[in-house]
Amino acid sequence: MGTRALSNDDGIIRCDTPLGVVTLAASPLGLRGMWFEGQRHFPELSGAAESVDNPLLNAAATQLAEYFTGVRRAFDLALDLSHGTPAQQHVWKALLAIPYGSTTSYAALATSMGRPTAARSVAAAIGRNPLSIIVPCHRVLGSDGSLTGYAGGLQRKQALLELERG
Repeated sequence: MGTRALSNDDGIIRCDTPLGVVTLAASPLGLRGMWFEGQRHFPELSGAAESVDNPLLNAAATQLAEYFTGVRRAFDLALDLSHGTPAQQHVWKALLAIPYGSTTSYAALATSMGRPTAARSVAAAIGRNPLSIIVPCHRVLGSDGSLTGYAGGLQRKQALLELERG
């Protein structure tokens, strides 16, 4: 789950970032996705229409640009996480609590969620996060501090962490 094909109700725009082109998708409920071109779990887009006049998508593109210039540290957007399972949604919401410039481990995140033995299932849900950067899965590291897993690629994960360190 988390990468089902977009529907006719979903709008998309593509925008350039310092780390490559991203596709932003909005549903009637909120921002549904932000994916780097070619990343793992990239959804089927044939059902979605380009929506350059969508205020939410334009706000997301603006906030993303502000993030990359260091002006924005938190996103203020309506999010639609409904395309994940309840367990995935729980993990994705927990990611939103990790502060800008901070990191945690998969095990620590699982423990903070009251699931201390569920690091692997938490990691699997993180890997399916449909809102890269905006739901900050890049802030989760291996228990030894190593870079592990990022659907957009480990080089991007490293670059995001460096950006946030200033």
